[in-house]
Amino acid sequence: MSALPRVRLRTLSLPAPDEASRFQIPDCLDAGELARAAGFAGPRARLRYVTAHVALREVLAEYTGTDAARLRFGRDRPGGMSSGPGGRPVLLGFPEGPHFSLSHSHDLIVIAVAAVPVGVDVQRVPRAGTVDALLPRLHPAEREGLSRVPRAARAAAFARLWTRKEAYLKGLGTGLARGLGTDCLLDGRQPAGWHVRDLAAQSGYAAAIAVPHPVHPEGGPLLAGHRPGTA
Repeated sequence: MSALPRVRLRTLSLPAPDEASRFQIPDCLDAGELARAAGFAGPRARLRYVTAHVALREVLAEYTGTDAARLRFGRDRPGGMSSGPGGRPVLLGFPEGPHFSLSHSHDLIVIAVAAVPVGVDVQRVPRAGTVDALLPRLHPAEREGLSRVPRAARAAAFARLWTRKEAYLKGLGTGLARGLGTDCLLDGRQPAGWHVRDLAAQSGYAAAIAVPHPVHPEGGPLLAGHRPGTA
C-alpha cells in the first residue's frame, strides 16, 4: 500500500477587531488582488482577504525560493491553463508544483501545500436554518444520514460533511460546478481515487483536507507539518 501524500498546513486566526495586524499593508499583492481587496465593503472582510492572500504568498515563497511579490497565479482547467476564474489555482512558472489550497471562514484561515493536488476547506458551524436550506442539495444518502443526527448536533455534523465535500471538490478543481449531490462523503466514505479526512479545528469550526490516493487507507501519516499563528 502506497503511503499517503504529505501535506503541510498553516492556520491563522484573525486578531481581535481592536488589535493590529501585520498584514495591513499588502505590498506583495498584485493589481488584481488589490482590486479585489478594495471591493470589500467591511474592514473585517478586507482584512480576512488580505491576510489569507499575503500568507499564501509567504508560504509559497518559502517553498519556491521566489520573492512573494514575484509569484503569479493561474488556473489549471481540463482545457489548459488560464488566469480566469474556475479550475484549480496553480503557480505559473512552476509546472511541478508545489500544489496548494486556501480556505477562510470568518476569523480562521487555512493553507495547505503538497507535492500533489490538494484541497482544503474550513467553515464556521452554520445556524440550523442554513443547514435546512442546504440539505436538499446533498447526496440522498447524506441527507438520510444527517436526518438521523439529533437536532442539537446536526449543524456540527453538517459542517464536517460540508468541509469534506468542499475540500474534495477543490482538489478536483471543479468546485461546486460538479454538484454537491454527486458524491457521498458521509461517515468516512471516500470518493474513488481520493483520500478525504477531517482536520482538528478550533471550537465552532470544521475543517477537512483532500489528496489524490489510489486506495483507501485506514490510517497513516498525512500531515508533514502544521504551523498555527495569529495574523
